Amino acid sequence: MAPDRGLNGAPRAAVVGAGWAGLAAAHALASRGYAVTVYEAAREVGGRARTVASRAGDNAFAAPLDNGQHLLLGAYTDTLALMRELGQDPDTLLLRAPLRLASADGRFALRAPRLPSPLHGAAALLGVRGLSAGARWAALRFVLGLRRQKWLAAGQGETFAQAGGSPTVAHLLAVWNQPEEIIIRLWRPLCLAALNTPPEQACARLFAAVLRDSLDAPRSHSDLLLPRCDLSSLWPRAAAARHDLRPGHAVREVAVEDEQVRVDGEPYAAAVLAVPPGIAARLLPPHPEMTAVQRALRAFRHLPIATLTVRLAAPFRLAFPMLMLTEDPARGHLGQWVFDRRALLGHDTAHGELAVVVSAASAFEGRDRAACAAGLLDQLREQLSGTGASGLPQVEHWELLIDKRATFAAEPDLARPGNATVWPRLALCGDWTDTGYPGTLEGAVRSGLHAGRLLADTQGIR
Repeated sequence: MAPDRGLNGAPRAAVVGAGWAGLAAAHALASRGYAVTVYEAAREVGGRARTVASRAGDNAFAAPLDNGQHLLLGAYTDTLALMRELGQDPDTLLLRAPLRLASADGRFALRAPRLPSPLHGAAALLGVRGLSAGARWAALRFVLGLRRQKWLAAGQGETFAQAGGSPTVAHLLAVWNQPEEIIIRLWRPLCLAALNTPPEQACARLFAAVLRDSLDAPRSHSDLLLPRCDLSSLWPRAAAARHDLRPGHAVREVAVEDEQVRVDGEPYAAAVLAVPPGIAARLLPPHPEMTAVQRALRAFRHLPIATLTVRLAAPFRLAFPMLMLTEDPARGHLGQWVFDRRALLGHDTAHGELAVVVSAASAFEGRDRAACAAGLLDQLREQLSGTGASGLPQVEHWELLIDKRATFAAEPDLARPGNATVWPRLALCGDWTDTGYPGTLEGAVRSGLHAGRLLADTQGIR
C-alpha cells in the first residue's frame, strides 16, 4: 500500500488549520473520497470563530465564551448548506430575523420590510427613523447609483482611474455626498462590522460587494443570523469529528515532492494550507514562481477585535438581541454593537448577559484592560438606560477578550492570492485569499470548499 493512502486505499489528504476554511476544505476533500487528517495548533477547532475558556472560570458565565461575537447573514449560502450537510440545523442553531439595525439609545432604527428585493432595501432606507429626510434620500441615491454602476464602487460619473484606482470607503461616501449624520449612524458602523477596517482605510470595492449581496440579492440574503450556541458547536466540532484531528500540533514543515506532500514528514497525496497568511508564507516550500505570493502573504496587516462579556446581577433584556452603540472615543465609548447573550443562548434567566463588540480595536492595544472595560461599561449604562446608570443592573463579572489578529485590514489594492499554487498537490485557503469579499466567515468557507474541490479536480478524483 502506498504511504499516501489509507487502510481502505483512499488517498490521504492533510489540512493544516482547523478554522472555518480548513474544515470546509476537509469536508470537500472527504466528499470526493479522500481520507483527511486535520492539523490544528490550538486545542479547540474553529479558528478565529471558536469557543475559548473564560479566565474567570467555567461558572463565571452561563454559557461558554467565544473569541469574538460573530454575526452571519442570510447571504452565507455556502455556510448554511455546509451546516445542513453536517447535520447541523441552521433553523435551530441560528436566530433568523429580517435586517434590523437599531441603536441602544432608541434614536435610530432601520428595518427591512418583507418586500421583494431590491424594494426591501429601498423601503428600509427611506423609512429610517432618526435621520433627516435629506439624509434618507442621499442614502437611497447612493445605493441606487452603485447598483446602476454594477456595484463597481466608483463615484458619480467616475471611472476607477479617475477615483485614483481602488478608492477607500471614505472617498466613496464623499463623492456621493453622503451627509455626516448617515455616515456616523449607518455607513461607518456597517463598514467596521463588515470589513473590520475604518472607512478612511477600507476598500470601497469590498464594501460595495457587501452591500450588493445584502441589498441586490434575494430578500432573505439580508436577514441577520445570530448564533444560539457557542461558535465551535455551531458546526466546526461536527466537521472535525469526521476526520483524523491532530489538536495541539503546530506544523513545522511542508515539503512537496513529485508524487506526494509531506507534512512534518508524514506523506499525503495532497494538502491544504488553511492558516493565517504569515504562517502560510513560512510553510510554503521555496520556489521561484511562489516568491511573489510569499511576499504578498507577508504584507498582510491585521487588525484586532475586542469583545467585552458582562454578567449582570439581575435579569435584563435588550429590545432586540443586537443593538448599535454610539461611539465617543474621547470618553472611552468605543463599542459599536451590543448583543443579548441571555436572549440568544437561553441560559440562566436570573441574570442578564451582554457582549459588547469593538471592531478595528487598535485603541485597546497596550492599554490596561480594566480601563478599557470601564469605558465600555460606562457606555452601556448611559446608552441602555437613556438617563444614566439606573437602568442597568449591577455587573457581577466581566471579561475582555482581544483578538489581536482577528482579520486582515481590508485596504484598497491589497494583493490576495488565489487557492492554487505552483504545485498541483498543494492549495491555499482562508478568508484572506481572493474571494472578492472582506474577511468574513462565509468567505472562509467558500475558500475552503474551492480549495478542496480544486485539489480533487487536479488529481482527477470525482
